[in-house]
Amino acid sequence: MDLRFTPEEVAFREEVRTFIAENLPREIKERMRLGHPPRKQDTIAWQRILNAKGWAAFSWPADWGGPGWTAIQRMIFLEENLSAPAPELLSFNITMLGPVLVQFGTQAQKERFLPRAANLDDWWCQGFSEPGAGSDLASLRTAAKKEDDHYIVNGQKIWTSTAHNADWCFCLVRTNPQASKRQEGISFLLIDMKTPGIEVRPIISIDGSHHLNEVFFTDVKVPVENLVGEENKGWSVAKYLLGNERTGIARLGKSKERVRYAKEVAREVRMGGKPLIEDRAFRTRVAQLEIDMKALEITQLRVISAYVKSGGNKPDPISSVLKIKGTELLQNSSELVMDVGGPQAMPVWQRELAALANEPAIGPDWAPQMAPAYLMLRAASIYGGTNEIQKNILNKAVLGL
Repeated sequence: MDLRFTPEEVAFREEVRTFIAENLPREIKERMRLGHPPRKQDTIAWQRILNAKGWAAFSWPADWGGPGWTAIQRMIFLEENLSAPAPELLSFNITMLGPVLVQFGTQAQKERFLPRAANLDDWWCQGFSEPGAGSDLASLRTAAKKEDDHYIVNGQKIWTSTAHNADWCFCLVRTNPQASKRQEGISFLLIDMKTPGIEVRPIISIDGSHHLNEVFFTDVKVPVENLVGEENKGWSVAKYLLGNERTGIARLGKSKERVRYAKEVAREVRMGGKPLIEDRAFRTRVAQLEIDMKALEITQLRVISAYVKSGGNKPDPISSVLKIKGTELLQNSSELVMDVGGPQAMPVWQRELAALANEPAIGPDWAPQMAPAYLMLRAASIYGGTNEIQKNILNKAVLGL
């Protein structure tokens, strides 16, 4: 197995890196560099720049606006985008809904939704999790009853990321409550978030941000034409969505960028009368992270190589290793930057209170966002399939336990 990049792949990386450097708006890059989450307008602006280049729908077939890249090229693109640092493309549009519509959508659905999803003319959210139906998704209870040419949807979703920004929601609903198995009787609907009867309530997370939401559906009318795939076969669609695109699951580019940034700011911070970058314990910690990142990069190449050789028929269960270790590195790298900031890495709102009290700001401008970024990434081991679930997958599929 040859895990080296070809000359063509090296040239492709340089092309991507150069394009991002020349086209990523400076204000957006600076906010990302300081650890701020991208604003809605940042994500839209950057995705539209990439879409104009033909790169936004990086995992889609060329017939529907994709660049026709190999799995290695997709991996390189995602890593360079995160390393820049630039906003991530909206995953609900690009790696979730897009491939699902290509695989299961009608011609009318593809023509209506895919170009708008790529250009972020529509912002999508995911209506999967419910109270009591998170990791055990098959227990969902949100009901959709068919009446003439509409479904009437009633129920509740929770932990719905960016629902307050969303124009549309792809949603799992129960259309046959009498099904003998929980996985049966579930359907996949596309729901316009402007439809009467939808209420979005914010959930403020530990970092103080509004990213998550509860969504309530009360007699919401959804046209039958918005059903994706067959009625009562939505579980197959959901499995395809959750397992289809694993190329960027490790998010190595983000971890690399955070470690690089930690080294940069460690030159400003002094400890024991000398720059922190010269501290032996700090350098050892950085070295271990860089070793772990290199090991995961090699593992990622192995997973992609095996996937390509298999014909790409189904994801390799070993990709769960990428999720587990990638999450750990994201959390460890964000913790490293926060620790460099030390007591000055307080949340931004505390500094704002100090300003209102006419007290001077303490510490460098980059420090205050570090603790919120660290806190937000505590959730990385939960979303996208909890690390515990990933370990169960490995135990069953790889170890046979």
